[in-house]
Amino acid sequence: MAHRSRQDRPVAPATETPRPTSRDVARVARVSQATVSLVLGDKWRGRVSERTAALVRGAAEEIGYRPNLAARNLRLGRTRTALLVVPALTNEFFARVYAGASAVAAEHGFGVVLYPSPEGIGPAKDPFASARAALDGVIASSMAAQALTAIRGTDLPLVMLDSDPADRGAAGHVNLDIADGMRQVTDHLLALGHRRYVHLASAVSSWTFDVRARALRSALGAVPGTELRTVRAALDVGSARAAAEGALTASGPRPTALVCDDDILAAGACKAARRLGLRVPEDLTVTGFDDLALATAVEPELTTVRLPAERVGEQGMTALLAVLSGREPEETDLPVELVVRGSSAPPPAG
Repeated sequence: MAHRSRQDRPVAPATETPRPTSRDVARVARVSQATVSLVLGDKWRGRVSERTAALVRGAAEEIGYRPNLAARNLRLGRTRTALLVVPALTNEFFARVYAGASAVAAEHGFGVVLYPSPEGIGPAKDPFASARAALDGVIASSMAAQALTAIRGTDLPLVMLDSDPADRGAAGHVNLDIADGMRQVTDHLLALGHRRYVHLASAVSSWTFDVRARALRSALGAVPGTELRTVRAALDVGSARAAAEGALTASGPRPTALVCDDDILAAGACKAARRLGLRVPEDLTVTGFDDLALATAVEPELTTVRLPAERVGEQGMTALLAVLSGREPEETDLPVELVVRGSSAPPPAG
C-alpha cells in the first residue's frame, strides 16, 4: 500500500483567533456588559464612575477590542461624522482649527471631513448627495449661517466658529475675543507714541473683520489727536503691498503705524515699506493679526495677535458633541494674546 507523501496530506485550515467581544472586555474589567456599552459608547458620565470607565477602556486596549462601528452606527442612526466648512484651505489658521476639532472627534469615535466653501464665504454647496444622510452635524469657521443652508438641510445641527453670535441659525457658537485683541494692539501702539494710523483692512466682508475695524475705530477715537485712515486689500501679499504703497504715498503727513487685519496683509505692508525705502520699525511700525508661521518668517518678525486656533477647533467639536447628546453647549469667548516682536517701535522723531 502506497503511503501518501507529506505534501499530499490534507492541511487542516488554520484556526482563526476569535475577535475580542464586549463580553471579553466585561470579563477582564470585572464589570457588566451594560457598563462596557455605556463606557465605550461614551454615555457613562453620571452613570459610571471615572475609575470604572478607566478600567473598561484599559481592558479594551489590553485585549485589542475594537467595537463594530458600522453596526453601532446603524443601531444609533448615526454616521459619527462631522463636516468642518472653512472659507479656504490655503490659510494656516483653518488647518489648525481642523487639527483641534479632529483631535477631540477622535477621542469620541468621530471623524471630521474638511470642506472649503467653493465661493469663499459665499453659499457653500452640499458636498454629498445628501448631507443629512452622510453627517451628524456641521461646524463652520468664519462664515455666516445663511451661507450653509444647502449643507444643513432643515435639522442638521450647526456650530459656528469665529462668527456673529447674533446669528440664531446655529445651535452653538465658539468665538475668539477679537475686539480685545485689537484693543491690545492699540494700547501697545498708543503707549509707543503713535498718532497717525492706517488700517490695512481685509476686503472680505465677514463678522471677524468687522469686529476688528469697530474695535480699532473705538479705541483710537477715544484718544484726542489721533488720525485713522482705512484702505482695503484682498487677502494676498501682492494686493496688500499695492494698497499699503498707495496709503504711504498719499498726500499729507505719512502714517507712522500700519495696523493690518492679518499677518498676510502685514507681510505685504512690509514689502511696500522696503520698496519705498522705509525701514520697519524705525520709519514705520507694522502689526498683524493671527500669529501665523509667516509672522516669524519675515524680518523683522511681526508684532501680532496670537489666536488659539487649535482651541477653537477643540471647543467647536465639543460643542457639537454636546448638541448631539441633547445638552446645551457652553458658549465663551476664548482669550487672545498680543505678541510684541521687532516690527513695532516708537514713531520717528518729527
